[in-house]
Amino acid sequence: MTSQQEPSERARPETIQAVPVRRPGRWVLAAVLLVLASQFVHMLVTNPKFQWSYIVDNAFRPPVIEGVRTSLLLTVLAMVIGVVMGIVIAIMRLSDNPILRGVAWLYTWFFRAVPRLVLAILFGNMGILYAEYSFGLPFTEQFADLLGVDVNGTLFSVDATTLLTGFMAGLLALALSEAAYMAEIVRAGLLSVDPGQTEAAAALGMSKFQITRRIVLPQAMRVILPPTGNETIAMLKDTSLVAYVPVTNELFFQLQAIGNREFQTFPMLVAACLWYLALTSVLLVGQYFLERRFARGTGTSGQAKLRLRIMKGDH
Repeated sequence: MTSQQEPSERARPETIQAVPVRRPGRWVLAAVLLVLASQFVHMLVTNPKFQWSYIVDNAFRPPVIEGVRTSLLLTVLAMVIGVVMGIVIAIMRLSDNPILRGVAWLYTWFFRAVPRLVLAILFGNMGILYAEYSFGLPFTEQFADLLGVDVNGTLFSVDATTLLTGFMAGLLALALSEAAYMAEIVRAGLLSVDPGQTEAAAALGMSKFQITRRIVLPQAMRVILPPTGNETIAMLKDTSLVAYVPVTNELFFQLQAIGNREFQTFPMLVAACLWYLALTSVLLVGQYFLERRFARGTGTSGQAKLRLRIMKGDH
């Protein structure tokens, strides 16, 4: 045989019959959870102690709606003050000045250590220290005594009970405490940005304000925004603490007052849970859309994944 016989084409291997791994434990756990969930729903519907008709009749009274407005107002004001102060304190923590760093650290240490309920009650009783708050020129009366003249250096004074109302005491407690947490969140966001980008922007002649606004903040917001959303939701729930100052037109105070007055405490506690569930759900939806907006251009967004597939030729 002069010519070498060509090898026959190799037979294609048989198709692998892939069998998915069986996980019976998952189905057992799912069945148990389904049974427990059905029992919980059955308890909610059939147990007469919930008194759903009573909840529907009393959970939407005008004082309760006013309490919702007060809780939302406290949340917005406390978060605005907390965010602004948190940014300032975070910048102080990152400063080269040791005095500024020390003051910022002491602030965050104290307000993160003391519970907000204790702070609210403390600010509500600040009138014990002074009957009125006076503002004027320092050491005027001492110098007047040395000179033998009668001079009052007070420019104006405010009654403590007028200045530090229950609403103001609760707002200060929530806002000052929130500022300590926001300072750490903002500081973590600023530190997450690569310093090389700041140096490159400075080399291009950009000012510090431009670098912060165009380079640092857009990237830091991806780190700052999720915990800030969580803090906002937690703040809405913590507004119930001002009922102990007391703030009488707050949501939890009003629901509790209705239950105590008519000896229906438990149904009104259930109504409070439902109100806070509804309000926090709205905030969760807003947080989702904000996070999706600031995640544009990153690997977590759908558009970025689509561009990556196109670049790889995966159509």
